[in-house]
Amino acid sequence: MLDCLLDGFIDTLKLLPYLFVTFLILEYIEHKMSKKSEKTLEKYNKFGPIVGGVFGALPQCGFSTMASQLYSNRVITVGTLIAIFLSTSDEMLPIMISEKANIGSLLLILLFKVVIGITFGFIIDLIIKRKVEKPSEEIHNHCACEECHCKEQGIFLSSIIHTLKVAFFILIVNIVLNSIIYFIGEDKLSNLLLNKNIFTYFVASLIGLIPNCASSVIITELYLTNIISIGTLFSGLLTGSGLGILVLFKENKNKKENIMILLSIYFIGVIVGFLIDLVL
Repeated sequence: MLDCLLDGFIDTLKLLPYLFVTFLILEYIEHKMSKKSEKTLEKYNKFGPIVGGVFGALPQCGFSTMASQLYSNRVITVGTLIAIFLSTSDEMLPIMISEKANIGSLLLILLFKVVIGITFGFIIDLIIKRKVEKPSEEIHNHCACEECHCKEQGIFLSSIIHTLKVAFFILIVNIVLNSIIYFIGEDKLSNLLLNKNIFTYFVASLIGLIPNCASSVIITELYLTNIISIGTLFSGLLTGSGLGILVLFKENKNKKENIMILLSIYFIGVIVGFLIDLVL
């Protein structure tokens, strides 16, 4: 057990420099792009799922929470919102970069998530017709929480805070995984989760819905340690929209509508993950 704790701590410590540099770059991009992406969504609403799917691929929860605010104020369509949720990867990108994952595979994962988001976004907009409205001034006050990185604390301090938070979750995940592997055995655990049982996709999609960066950390770490399949990875990542879902339930008064959006995302994650493993 002592080795499990020590290995988890050392593995996390090694990632700190890579995480910090990655978050520093991403914070800069997010601060520069947030206002521009919001205006682009408002201007090109007809092509909302395309714009939303592309901008949603930017890591961290800022864009998904902003989208929830815009949707609650009837500025974007439900298809655009779902496209953003499906393409959002939260902490997957910085974790994979820090773990020195294959860049080609990483880009393919991001591209596929964007394509899935755009596709289902347009399908849902064809099914559900909903009028959008001219944005009001209060929409721009979309920073609903500390995690959105909208506070005036500077990108350097924000990067340090985000690095420490994600590192903490990675540490916990590493310790738990090492402990499980120690008691159960790596072969048994891998066979349990890599047997492409339909149950694993439901579990992964459910984990992805957790409104916290811990969900994407767990799913990504499980994939990088070869405990789950690529399809299960997608099931978890497609439903992982950071705090977007939480903000949607807080801001949008139509709770039935919120539940339908939640269920749509959940089952899309399950079905897409299953089909990916079925094909591959």
